[in-house]
Amino acid sequence: MTTKKKKSTQNGITFGMISVILMSMTIVLILTMIKIYLSNQIYYDSKKVNKMQREAEALKAEKVILQQNVEALKFKNRVTDTIFAIDEEQGN
Repeated sequence: MTTKKKKSTQNGITFGMISVILMSMTIVLILTMIKIYLSNQIYYDSKKVNKMQREAEALKAEKVILQQNVEALKFKNRVTDTIFAIDEEQGN
């Protein structure tokens, strides 16, 4: 009878397996943190852009109102000058 010796293999978790798992978890954690950081930066930058766009629209609307006021004042000034010119002509 011949008996064969079985090679003893380690059952369970080895140091190599733990190091691969830890490296994998570290890589996933780093990538997740980068994604979260970039998402936050995009969010805050888009908030700033939206605020600036609202301000620009408000300034454009204010510009239109001011232009209308200037045109009204110009018209009033022309009418007033014309009335004074007519009064001066009638007075002479």
